[in-house]
Amino acid sequence: MSDNPVEPRDSQAAGADKLLARAAAAEVRAYRGLTVAIDDFFLPEDARLDERTRSGLAGLLRGLVETVEGEVREHAVRLLHGRGESALVVALNDPSSILARLWQSGLLRDPELMAELVARVRQELLGGALPMHAPDDPERPSLINRFVQHPDRVVAAGAMAVLIAESRRRGSPDAGQFTRTDLPAELHHRLVWWVAAALRERVGEGGDALDRALSESAQRSLAAYDEGDRLEATAMRFAAAIDAQPQELPGLLVESLADRRIVLFIALLGHALGVSYALAREIVLDPAADRLWLALRALDLGRESVAQIGYAMCEADPRRDLEAFADTLDAITQVSAVAAREALAPLRLHPDYRAAVVALARSAPSE
Repeated sequence: MSDNPVEPRDSQAAGADKLLARAAAAEVRAYRGLTVAIDDFFLPEDARLDERTRSGLAGLLRGLVETVEGEVREHAVRLLHGRGESALVVALNDPSSILARLWQSGLLRDPELMAELVARVRQELLGGALPMHAPDDPERPSLINRFVQHPDRVVAAGAMAVLIAESRRRGSPDAGQFTRTDLPAELHHRLVWWVAAALRERVGEGGDALDRALSESAQRSLAAYDEGDRLEATAMRFAAAIDAQPQELPGLLVESLADRRIVLFIALLGHALGVSYALAREIVLDPAADRLWLALRALDLGRESVAQIGYAMCEADPRRDLEAFADTLDAITQVSAVAAREALAPLRLHPDYRAAVVALARSAPSE
């Protein structure tokens, strides 16, 4: 029997208080869960992520966070080890991922980051689902491999850079991590600092030694990152090196899809239109495709080329309707190149200006 009979009663009271607190928290969680379920139920089907996109997005986000985490943590551990901070080395080497903490914090809900990741996932899914076409001449190299052998050294180097960037992006997820994030520089910077802060929080009390090591490691990662090495950037440079002429462009666009190189298709389209890769990608990934058809007509592509591109897109993307495309093909080809260019002229304006126009349009009072 305890010498102090008050202790069990105090312990029981504390346990009761914790139970009441958990019950109150459960009620709040239930309400939040119901709110999310209601929002999900009323979400329009065309706005809902399908399972392939959702799964791809989760895998991409996990891979990016773990890649940055590994890079920042490993160098910070090396710095701390050299400075004799053995306790911090052990604490920082915790193998558990910080993804759950970043997820819970809401930082990963960043609209610009998620817009880029969703577009990247959809781009890869579209490229992977494009129909395979056997070449007329089996001995003929693929489009990109022909350009690797091009006598113009600038073109050949650009083609090789695309192959290297494709290999780097395609091969890295098998190991559970990427070799690099391949994000736009601004988004890469945000992710690096978020990861560094999350590592600091996980270690807990580390003082100035931990802060300096993580900060220096993050800055090292940022200094080593070159946005120009991204697959999209190399593809745009390659498209600029080719500088396809009007009579060459239709064949290059069709063949890039036949080779299932969606990034090259987007880059060729973007360069020909004089717009950024991001905007060209937005046009291509839009399942409604109205801007894509106008873009192809603005570049004066004929009926056969438009039909081949439209068929490939409809076959690759379940959100697109092949019969509806076939029904509108005549209307598409009746749009003159001049009229299409006039309709797409706003796309060539400064992106910040266009964003401001769209923001004002969204906030306009309903009539």
